[in-house]
Amino acid sequence: MAFLSLFIYFFVVGVATLWIAHAPRPLQQTLTASDLDNWLSSEASIARGALLDLIGNDGKWAEGAAPGVLVASPSLDPDCKSTYNGCSYSDTLANNALDFYTWTRDSSLVFKTLVEMFRAGDTDLLPVIQEWISSQARIQGIENPSGGLADGQGLGEAKFTAGETAFAGSWGRPQRDGPALRATTMIEFGWWLLSKGYHQVAANIVWPIIRNDLSYVAEYWNQPAFDLWEDLYGRSFFTLAATYRALTEASVFARSIGVSCAECESQAPQVLCLLQSFWTGRYIRSNLDTGRSGKDASTLLGVIHTFNPRSECDDATFQPCSARALANHFRLVDAFRDLYDINADRGQDQAVAIGRYPEDQFFGGNPWFLCTMAAAEQLYSAIYQWHHLESITITEVSLPFFQSLHPTAVPGIYSSSTELYHQLIDAVRTYADGFMRIVQTYASNNGSLAEQISKYDGSHVSANDLAWSYASLLAANRRRNAIAPPPWTNPGAPSVPSTCSATGVPGTYSLATISTWPPMDGFPTATAAPCQTPSSVSVTLELTASTVWGEDIRLVGSSLDLGNWELTRSITFSTDRYSSSQPIWWATIWLPAGQTAEYKYIRVREGYVVWEGGVNRQLNVPAVCGEKSLYRRETWQ
Repeated sequence: MAFLSLFIYFFVVGVATLWIAHAPRPLQQTLTASDLDNWLSSEASIARGALLDLIGNDGKWAEGAAPGVLVASPSLDPDCKSTYNGCSYSDTLANNALDFYTWTRDSSLVFKTLVEMFRAGDTDLLPVIQEWISSQARIQGIENPSGGLADGQGLGEAKFTAGETAFAGSWGRPQRDGPALRATTMIEFGWWLLSKGYHQVAANIVWPIIRNDLSYVAEYWNQPAFDLWEDLYGRSFFTLAATYRALTEASVFARSIGVSCAECESQAPQVLCLLQSFWTGRYIRSNLDTGRSGKDASTLLGVIHTFNPRSECDDATFQPCSARALANHFRLVDAFRDLYDINADRGQDQAVAIGRYPEDQFFGGNPWFLCTMAAAEQLYSAIYQWHHLESITITEVSLPFFQSLHPTAVPGIYSSSTELYHQLIDAVRTYADGFMRIVQTYASNNGSLAEQISKYDGSHVSANDLAWSYASLLAANRRRNAIAPPPWTNPGAPSVPSTCSATGVPGTYSLATISTWPPMDGFPTATAAPCQTPSSVSVTLELTASTVWGEDIRLVGSSLDLGNWELTRSITFSTDRYSSSQPIWWATIWLPAGQTAEYKYIRVREGYVVWEGGVNRQLNVPAVCGEKSLYRRETWQ
């Protein structure tokens, strides 16, 4: 009996110890406001440093990246699928540093925050901003699987290697938010240039890049594409909200530099008209055309991106303090309350960890740092607007949000001279701080912020040191400190057309090149690195050829790299982009710059080999300063 009792004791203790080791880390409920203030002050410094570490070519986590290129995370390698896949930095370098990836969307949002900080006095950021703009000019001209610059379709490509070459693998294409976000970030920098008298720099260096992106969004805005999570195809609230802001702000900016953007002025109202269709009456649906419940943190991200500090609580543009945006916040947060273990026992007036959407299965479906901080940032932005307006308006639409924080709230207008106004402000701020406390609780001890938080125990999941997470921390902290971004349109509600038109204006596109930045008195300026001819070039060949089951497409050619016409050394093409409507085979080969070779495609199946007809194809690998990639589309002959 004594032995049995001892066995039971150790068994119970062991199970309890195991449970404790894997139990959710409790939220820090006892922290005071000053504790959060101190942590955010320290974490903001860490986040700024981490972003610079992720930018080539000086960032310690961006080895091999071109100058100004933002690496989304140091944990990416060629085998990472979907968004990111938790691959180690050392493994990536072991493969090839140029296989890091940069997303137009991520880099534009990160640099939007850096430009805001620069305009507020962080002048040391100027060289890296200039280098980013220069890199985006180069990236705009890269031929890729979405297309090229001639018709603008290549601007819809979501990601590139950090060495500024095309990514040719299977992916969600196109994605139309990148050009709109990039245009907005460059316009924000353009306003600073104008304020300092650098009119020619704004007009001749920055505007040509913006011009291409505006042409793209004005032409293709009403066509479906993949959303910011890269898994839903349709018309996305986030993409269209970003498009509306870009077109609206660009029309004013264009006039300020002495040019016009007629398509901005004609298309912006129609985009705004379509945006109204996302409102369900209770929340903002994330996608008009497809998928899921429609409750999605991308709507929070759309709201904070289009925050205009001069605006009223306008429903049409879904301003942070608008009834629609607050109702959406309430419904979305509620969808995550019972979804994750780490959200257990959280009251209706308490913040919870937020994921992308309730149905998410990526890495098992977890909260994301950036989504949780977006929930806080919207509320801090709303508080800024209420202070500016000196009143809070509660409607039947926003009532559930307010009653969850102040049960006795009723519809009405409450001026800043009333007690209820201050009670509501305090309740909303405490609620917003709750989301930031979740981030504080689950951030690493060294301040590191990953992509996801395990829904079970709060440990970090997926990509580590995600650039977008750090930028979200910086933006949310600025809003918490009542630092608003520059306004992007006039105050007041814009006019929404009574009838929506599925319009689009054909764009004009031209390659923007930046050889150097002129010196700017009193400010550090990027020093252009001498342009070098690469030793090797990334050559991507894309062949349209219908095949039967078991049949492969290969390439063989006259050079050693292409097999010296030996079939046993031929290059096998990939089928991951093959479909019945688009039978695409492709391969990427690194070839010496300046090499000239002949080649042909062959069909290979067990028992036979078929050579394509016609004369040998000719391949001339460029040996030109700055040209690191070649993309060629061909058809079986």
